Order: sequence, then C-alpha cells, then structure tokens
Amino acid sequence: MSTATVTRPTHHSPRRGTPDSHGFPTRPYDLVKEFVVALVVVALLTVVLAAVFSSPDEKAITMADWAAQAPNDVVATAAGELAGTTTSASYGPPYNTAGDGQNLGPLKLQKWAGVRIPVDSAADLVLTPLSKVTGNTDLATALTTWNGATPDQQNKWASAYSDALSKAPDNDPKQVADGDYGPVPAISAAFLTLAQTGGLEGALTSSGNFYGGDQTRSLLLLSDGAYLEDQARARHLGGDQWGMMNETGNFPGQPWMWLYTFWYQVPPFSTSDNADALVWGLMMLLTLGLLLLPFIPGLRSIPRWIPVHRIIWRDWYRDHPRRT
Repeated sequence: MSTATVTRPTHHSPRRGTPDSHGFPTRPYDLVKEFVVALVVVALLTVVLAAVFSSPDEKAITMADWAAQAPNDVVATAAGELAGTTTSASYGPPYNTAGDGQNLGPLKLQKWAGVRIPVDSAADLVLTPLSKVTGNTDLATALTTWNGATPDQQNKWASAYSDALSKAPDNDPKQVADGDYGPVPAISAAFLTLAQTGGLEGALTSSGNFYGGDQTRSLLLLSDGAYLEDQARARHLGGDQWGMMNETGNFPGQPWMWLYTFWYQVPPFSTSDNADALVWGLMMLLTLGLLLLPFIPGLRSIPRWIPVHRIIWRDWYRDHPRRT
C-alpha cells in the first residue's frame, strides 16, 4: 500500500512591486484600515473645528422676541390675518384655495398639488391660540362678539382696523384714528400680550401634530409680518441679495447655488411674482440640456473647439501624442 504526502499551499501577501499574473505591479492595501483612519480623522476635525468656530447661524427668532422688538408689527399682523390680507391668507395651495399660486405658463403647478396642509390664517394663527387663554374677560367678550358676527361684518372690522394701523404714526395702535373696528383692537391687543408672555409659541406648535413639534404655523405667522423679512435683509439674505448662496455674518455660503440664484437678479425673473416657478422651469430645461448634451449637434462638438480637457489630462496627452 502506497501513501501520498499532501502539501498545504501557503499564502503570501504580495510584496510592494511584486507583479501579478498579468505582469502589473501590486502592493498590499487594507481598505478597512484606511476607512477607519479617515473616519476618525474627519470626526476629530469636525469636533475641534465646531468647538473653535461654532456655527455662523443666528439664534432662532421666537414670538416673544418678535413681540419685544416690534410690538406694532405683531398687532398689524394679527389684524391682517383677521382681514385675510396677509401672505399666508392669500397664498393658495398647499395651505388654502385663496389663490392659484405659482404656475409655469398654462401649467398650474401649485394648484395641481392641492391643499395638503390646510391652514385658516385667521382661525389657526390668531383666534384658536387666543381661545385657549383663560381669565381674560375682555378677550372672552371680544371673541364672542367676533364669532357672532357675519363674515362680511368681520371683514369690514378687520380691514378698517388694518388700514387705520397702516396710516397711524409708526403703525402705533395707540394713535389709530377713531372708527368702527368692532372687537378687532381688543383681539389684536390680547394677541400681542400672548406673544409677549411666550404662550403664543406653544399654542401654535402644539396644534400641528400629535407630538407638538410642527413649526409650520409659527413660521407662516412670522413671515406674514415685516419683522422677519427686515432681519433677513439686514443680513443680506433677501432673494434680490443673492440670499440663497449667502450666510449670516462674514461666513461663506453655498457658492454652488450661484446658477440658481443668479436668475432672481435679472429680468423678467426679478420683476415677476411667478419667479419661483419660472426659475425652476428654466433650471429643469438647462438640466435636461446637460443630460442630452451628447445628442445635440453643435453643442456636443464644443470640447473639440475648446479643448479644456486636454489641459486637465495634459500628462496623458503628452505621453500619447495624437496620430496624424
């Protein structure tokens, strides 16, 4: 009987410069180690830089801040919400049906989306938060009077008071001319008091969903007033100030957004109320052109006319001269 000796193969890691079966030089490489090292380095840099430089963002504006810095604006905004003249009240979808919203020619983009986040500006932003206030008999009487009036009468009261506020010096409620404003002055004054105490913030955020963290209504209310926009423009964040690619203070913003925000600076986009839809449509058209570039005669020949790629790949082209 014969026996055979089995020799187990040994595995050696290729040494640096050792050619493989195809003759190409190889070297050992640990991808997992490289990933872990890169992750640790980036994480440490993130923590250190965040601790040193912090964030350039401003602190969030609260209803109490708004009421403290611009109380007259709060009163005017409350009156505007009741009159239905604010931006949110007349915005259209996804909040209400008061307007068609943005469109792209015959395409009613915003209207097609429908009302997905129903918001009644007068009820949800003013009356409902005030209805939760207890112990204020004047407010209770004013709300009862308002709720008992017809919609036409409510609109007359609110519109008259809103117009009177706009004509008063510094929009001061104390200097409003006499007129038939019904319960609107009392409602607006109570609204300001609720904002000053900080109760308005919680009343608005708790009405959005079960968890009470929906900021939609508070943001709509803030944007309906003049204070938020004034703060944004003071920091050069307005749409006509290249706001989408700016950052607060002297910190750099998002330079890769220049192509998108550029169109808001030139006519007809800069003078159109429909600018958002127009700019979006133009960017989609430009993106489509970029995707179809290899198939568009003339445009696909630009690299041959302007050979920038030969500068980037100059080493390769130097080693591989073009055949004539």
